[in-house]
Amino acid sequence: MAHPVSPLAPKTYPELPTIRGVRFATAEAGIKYKNRTDVLLVGFDEGTAVAGVLTRSKCSSAAVDWCRAHLPSGTARALVVNSGNANAFTGMKGRKSVERTAELAASALGCKPDEVFLASTGVIGEPLDANKFEGVLEDMASRFTEAPWMEPARAIMTTDTFPKLAEAEVDLDGQVVKIAGIAKGSGMIAPDMATMLSFVFTDAPISAKALQALLTRHVATSFNAVTVDSDTSTSDTLLAFATGKADGIEPIESLDDPRAESFGAALHDVLFDLALQVVRDGEGATKQVAITVDGAVDDASAARIAKSIANSPLVKTAIAGEDANWGRVVMAVGKAGEPADRDLLAIRFGDLLVAEKGERAAGYDEAATSAYMKNQELTLGVSLHLGNGEATVYTCDLTHGYITINGDYRS
Repeated sequence: MAHPVSPLAPKTYPELPTIRGVRFATAEAGIKYKNRTDVLLVGFDEGTAVAGVLTRSKCSSAAVDWCRAHLPSGTARALVVNSGNANAFTGMKGRKSVERTAELAASALGCKPDEVFLASTGVIGEPLDANKFEGVLEDMASRFTEAPWMEPARAIMTTDTFPKLAEAEVDLDGQVVKIAGIAKGSGMIAPDMATMLSFVFTDAPISAKALQALLTRHVATSFNAVTVDSDTSTSDTLLAFATGKADGIEPIESLDDPRAESFGAALHDVLFDLALQVVRDGEGATKQVAITVDGAVDDASAARIAKSIANSPLVKTAIAGEDANWGRVVMAVGKAGEPADRDLLAIRFGDLLVAEKGERAAGYDEAATSAYMKNQELTLGVSLHLGNGEATVYTCDLTHGYITINGDYRS
């Protein structure tokens, strides 16, 4: 069922660059949706390195298990993504489905099944009939293209109301390296070492080991720093593919190479951009919220407190109602189970100090704070005054729209 486009959707979309060594096609396989693309096939030149970060859910999908088994090889020739069915909690049927899908893709591209990576998103508990890909993947491989990226971004959507794309460039050895990324995600968003579904492509010559290290490092402050509803998906998958086709650049083999820092910064820009778009497309969202906690005993403690605030239904519904109810922030700090001292606590909405030293701030202005809450983009700041730990988590409000979307998800 289509839902109104998020009021936080971008007004324009970036034109992602072509990535040498990457080709793709989309198709309608009729997995769940009618009259819309629901399968993406991406082909890679030989020598493409792959790295990935996957959900730590104990109920991971068959596609996640497949990727986890094959990521150690560090090489990829194909990626198959389907929407409409998560192929999660499907037992032996799910395992046979991913095996069959990989076989069909390998046959279509002339590679080995273990060089094929898979991702699925949609309803949990429904077996995915891989036979629906028979003939479809072969046809897709025959009409590969390098652009535009909008169709791949649309093909992986489920309850998303807009496609998510991001790009970056970085200069290495006097040559321009390109990075293109797409993602999907709107609900069941509280990543744990991964993201909803996100795929990043680059022509940088970088080893799988170095790419994996950078991906693991930068996911912490991008996808793992966002939450929509506190629910971690069974299917969270972030994969990065590096074709090495950029000209005149010596390969980056490890993080000891100073160029890895520059490439990593550009990679983070793409990951963070995509993660923030997911928040802005949170199911029923009308506001984007950045929650920064400082003065914690360490960064990890700050992050846990920030997520406690970001995941609180009471905080999120107050934001939806444009209610400057800072008492709910106090509640969320107190329940986090982390070191905090009520009498040292300070809370800000934007630049407005609303509470400090265990009570309402002396200069608190209800009218000014209420006016601030009408903004589409909000910042909440919490200072603990206990140490140097700091973290920022990004979230959205919780509206009636979230219930509407999830109440009719399977209908």
